[in-house]
Order: sequence, then structure tokens, then C-alpha cells
Amino acid sequence: MKIKELTLFTNQIEKQKQFYKNVLGFNILLDSKEKVTFKTGDGMLSFQFKQSVKPAHFAFNIPSNKVEEALLWLQKRVVILPDGDQQISNFEKWNAKAIYFYDADNNIVEFIARADLNQISSEAFSSKSILSISEIGLPTEDIKTVFQSISNIKSIPVFDGDFNRFCALGNHEGLFILINKTVKTWHPTQEVPHTADFIVKGDYNFSFINNEVIPTNRNIVI
Repeated sequence: MKIKELTLFTNQIEKQKQFYKNVLGFNILLDSKEKVTFKTGDGMLSFQFKQSVKPAHFAFNIPSNKVEEALLWLQKRVVILPDGDQQISNFEKWNAKAIYFYDADNNIVEFIARADLNQISSEAFSSKSILSISEIGLPTEDIKTVFQSISNIKSIPVFDGDFNRFCALGNHEGLFILINKTVKTWHPTQEVPHTADFIVKGDYNFSFINNEVIPTNRNIVI
């Protein structure tokens, strides 16, 4: 499953622009007072102005062999969010390793290296090493209803989990991470999840607004 563009909401576009441009070195594709868009491998990450916002949790795929190098690169730029006493999370079941940090809006950002993608790079790690947008979190109190709403757009496989606590939809290329925010916290910070609004384009096209999946052929009020 491919996520071609992820739009998050912010009430401080300038700070987010400076973070992703100057701290992480992402290239800007669009820059206006209401929206800024960055190139993220074969996709795009956008921030759109909205007065009232909540922090999100999302991820980028990086080359399968670059997680240790990515950690060294990030340590020069951000504060790493540790997983206990480790700075790299090891997801053996998913055959993946991940690093976490906050952006200017306290969104939890993740760089994840998935061995099963077998994307090997010989280049020194940089922002240009980002392959794609990998994940977006959908905290809810009703995983099954959100799953059914996405499935109504187009059938989607359950990658891992169930409808009680945690359910990942999609595949190694891209995942919707559905969690029951009444019983599960965010990894690795153990924060209580907020239901953040977003818009996604790619193999699935919808907005997640006020805990509702809204296909793009419906009117969206933000």
C-alpha cells in the first residue's frame, strides 16, 4: 500500500517549515501561508494551517541497511525518543527497526527500516535517503468501525493485530496504524494518544477528521 501524500495540520506553519527544511534538510515543493509541502522520497508530506490541532504519530520508510547510520545522522539534529534504554526499537515480528523523535508540533516522527522491503543503499544517509511515507496513526475508541470505513473505500488487509487494542492495515510499503486509545499508548513515549486530523492520498484517498473516515468524494469541513 502506497501513501503518496500525507497532510497534517498545524497552527505554526513557519516553525514546521524551518524544522523540516533547516533541521532535517527536506526539499520544499510548495510554500504558502496556508500550506507547505516537502518531498519525501516517492511521496510528499504537507502541513496545512488549522487553528486547533493535536499531535500525530507517523513514519517514513528508510533503506533496510541504514538504521544505525540514520541514528547517527539524527543525533546531530534532534533529541532521540528512547525505547527504554535503547535508541533503536527492534520489531522482530515485523523484521524492522525504528528510531523516534519529535518535530516542531510534538508529532512523533519515526524512521523505520524494514528488512522485508530489501531496499539497500550504498549512499551516505541524508534526508534524500527517505524512501516514502510508511505509516500514519489513527487513534480511536472503535477500531472495527474505522477499519470498516476504510474497507468501504477499497478492501485492505490486516497486517497485524486485531480490533481490540491495535490493528495495522496494509503492508510493508505503507500502513494505517489503528489503536484503541483507551487501552494503548504511543510507542515509545507511552503518551496517551490524541486523535489527530489528517488527509491521505495514494492507494487510499480519504480524510480522517474528528475520528471519521471521509472519502475524498465527500465534502470536507476542517
